[in-house]
Amino acid sequence: MLEKLRDRYNQVIVFFAVFILILFLRLFTLTIVEGEKYKEMADNIRIKKIPIAAPRGEIRDRYGRLLAGNKPSFTVQIMKNELIDEQTNEIAIKLLRILEKNGEKSIDNFPIFQENGQYHFTYDREIQDWLEDQGIYDTNDAKEVFNILRERLEIDPNLDVFDAQAEMQQLHGIYPPISVKTMKFLPEMQKENFLQKYSLDTNLTAEESFMALKQRFKIPDTYNYADARKILILRHELREQGYRQYQPVKIALNVSHNTVAAIEEMSMELPGVNVEMEPIRQYPYDNLGSHIIGYLSKISDSEKEKFINELNYKPNDLIGKDGIEKVYEQNLKGKDGAKYVEVDVYGRLINVLREEKPVKGQNVYLTIDAKLQAVAEEALAHALKQIQVGGTFESKWGDYKYSKVYKNAASGAVVALDAKTGEVLALANHPSFNPNLFATGISAADWKALQDQNPRDPISPLPLYNIATRASIQPGSTFKMITGLAAIEQGLSPSYKMYDNGFIQLGSKSFGCWLWNRSKAKHGWVDLYRALEVSCNYYFYNVSTGWDHFRNQPLPISMNVNKLLEYTRMFGLGDSTGIEISEAAYGAPNPQKKTASIKAMLRRHVQANAKEYFTAETVADRAALEKQIETLVSWAEENPGRGELIKRVSELGGVKKEKIETLADTAKFSYFNQAKWTKGDTFNLSIGQGEHAYTPLQMARFIAALANGGYLNEVSVVKKVGNDFTFEEDLQKEENRIPLKDYKNLEHIKRGMGDAAQGEEGTARSVFGKFPIEVTAKTGTAQRAGKIQPKDEGEYLRKYLRWIAPGLKIEQVEARAKEIMKEDRDKYKDLGIAMRQAIKDLTNNRVTDAKMDEFKDNYDNFAWLVSFAPYDDPQIVVVSMIFQGGSGGYAAPVAREIMAEYFGLNGTTEKINLKNTLTQ
Repeated sequence: MLEKLRDRYNQVIVFFAVFILILFLRLFTLTIVEGEKYKEMADNIRIKKIPIAAPRGEIRDRYGRLLAGNKPSFTVQIMKNELIDEQTNEIAIKLLRILEKNGEKSIDNFPIFQENGQYHFTYDREIQDWLEDQGIYDTNDAKEVFNILRERLEIDPNLDVFDAQAEMQQLHGIYPPISVKTMKFLPEMQKENFLQKYSLDTNLTAEESFMALKQRFKIPDTYNYADARKILILRHELREQGYRQYQPVKIALNVSHNTVAAIEEMSMELPGVNVEMEPIRQYPYDNLGSHIIGYLSKISDSEKEKFINELNYKPNDLIGKDGIEKVYEQNLKGKDGAKYVEVDVYGRLINVLREEKPVKGQNVYLTIDAKLQAVAEEALAHALKQIQVGGTFESKWGDYKYSKVYKNAASGAVVALDAKTGEVLALANHPSFNPNLFATGISAADWKALQDQNPRDPISPLPLYNIATRASIQPGSTFKMITGLAAIEQGLSPSYKMYDNGFIQLGSKSFGCWLWNRSKAKHGWVDLYRALEVSCNYYFYNVSTGWDHFRNQPLPISMNVNKLLEYTRMFGLGDSTGIEISEAAYGAPNPQKKTASIKAMLRRHVQANAKEYFTAETVADRAALEKQIETLVSWAEENPGRGELIKRVSELGGVKKEKIETLADTAKFSYFNQAKWTKGDTFNLSIGQGEHAYTPLQMARFIAALANGGYLNEVSVVKKVGNDFTFEEDLQKEENRIPLKDYKNLEHIKRGMGDAAQGEEGTARSVFGKFPIEVTAKTGTAQRAGKIQPKDEGEYLRKYLRWIAPGLKIEQVEARAKEIMKEDRDKYKDLGIAMRQAIKDLTNNRVTDAKMDEFKDNYDNFAWLVSFAPYDDPQIVVVSMIFQGGSGGYAAPVAREIMAEYFGLNGTTEKINLKNTLTQ
């Protein structure tokens, strides 16, 4: 056998035999074993799939009125797989020129632009603009900026960065574009990601990156900047499409008929460019219910993993970013369809093979009544406008004169609930926004207009901020029903009379009734009913502590702060309400946390002023400094006498000799003396001041529980999800009932509130006294201390320097401020703050902080009104709250307008049957 194989002739025969066998096996595999696979691949070369966007589910009110729907529009898109690479640059220029000529807003996500001959990254500009809006200069380090915000907002330094970020967002409404995990600006991370996608060095400048991309995509130098950028815009969109080559890239949304005609005329010159009819989001009532409905926006980089990779969204899809649009995104989205077409080798359409119809998303029916919502928004806006000028709230139910001007009353909220079920009938905020701005991608100018116009003022108007669900503030006298109920639940008769003696003196502090504070008058003898009617602070001071301060004897009940807070928690104050959209919940006050809070404040103060108190050597040794500060803070619970404290501070080491007494006195009198819970703290809690912080929605839920017999229902703004417009009736559930000792006690509270709205001395009588429906209500005034900080501290000082420090020149102040910033960059990153220190230095500290703040406005009180009606069978609860609205009565006309509309008193209400449908 071996001999035969040595023969060359036989070797040739064996070679060809093996070759033919291999060829046969391969042919068998391709045609028989994998035939179907390769047939499908061949078909795919000539059969293209064109996605068809599904109409988004609608959002409607409880009666079926459309709040968010869809309208047909023309979308310009490019099929990536149909483009000829050599022609892409030319196609980009031609297409974008057509769009420019017709005034269309095209997709532009390319992050490099030219201004005054200089190239810039949009990412860098975004950071710069945000820092300027925050009044932060001379630093672009994310960690430094984050710490500046922490100090400015007085956030506990012991909180980790994640909790600090949450407090910034939820309590102050500030959303720094910073990743606290990496301590980098989000746009900075996006820039790195952009450069890495193109395999470019992350240290390249904007101009270097632009030129590198020009070279990569073979853009000749004969093209000017504008045309080169047009090419890069389209190239970037195609690059972002990734491996999904058969999905169209959207270039412009909602274009005009003229644009469609122009593109069709040039179809032979624009291969791969198509115009498709697609639905876009439309909000027919513009701003109506915007904080409930939410808005749409582009998929961010952090969301791409979930929506694009996991849920198969297209990169240019818009998704819900807030409100119902966000919470029910998956229900509203629907299922995209597809058109399968046959094309020739040039990508031209030959035949439509089949079409899969898109499936519309599910509808979401809300509990709100659109007409009631409109009345709520109009009444709130009208009240704010009149309060700012001391005008009149005009109404067929009686004009209300705002006798005092509160020019900063620019924000507020109102909530209306079904008293029996907890369903939201209306939820309005002012200012609000128009979600139509987001329907095809919001412009930079429109987005900026919706941002905080004064970041240094934590309560400046924020159009995107849902005050009703997220603004936690003191409830003022609207909390007094809890204090009164807790007392009578412990056995105090609601008819038990106590004498209002004007004020109670506790040590050096005086706690006065509002009437005493205003005019040195007294309410005299009051029981629970009259105490609620006239809002007598003195009465609630007494019952909260179980002591009659006029008679100087105990009351016939056992009462303390813990019992008061037990009832606070029972009525859900400070807890989540259950509403489907985002809300804030910080819990009820906790006396045990007061010492920790005071210690944290002392720690922040000493850390911020370490260079003033400690020697340079101690400040330089960070570990030693922190140890000494912690030792000082640890003495808070003990609160030693002044002499002992001075001795301890002197022995602490590292403290400047001339600052020993200053530091000891600051610690003792500004912090240690306030660290323990006192009777005065209980007084403040009893009248809704102090550590209370609740949202208007939480207050509305609490009032509903008072009105409906003690049922603490979860709040809901969603009636049903689905396209079947039928609902089941909601019933009271016994497990939701608050475990009171005697539910009849609620009637006593309701009677007192009724007197507040209808009684001869009622604080809301002027609004509800002649109203045809018997309304039960309580006004409240929440105090806010402090000065309103201007947007630019430096500009403020320049304006008022001649009165703050006569004889001092602004040039001197600014020069010294720049020196201070160089000397202590860590502490002075803001020019305005450095100017304050400069004024102190140049006047040998004769000009104090108080003197410098003299020309700033004080915060005005917040106005609250809580109410329900009718008295004998409560159906609706309305809570209105106005930032810096002066007094509780100022919020009352808003609630009255909503009541009138709800009960059909305006004579314009549409007829509605019991199946939640409008009748003709």
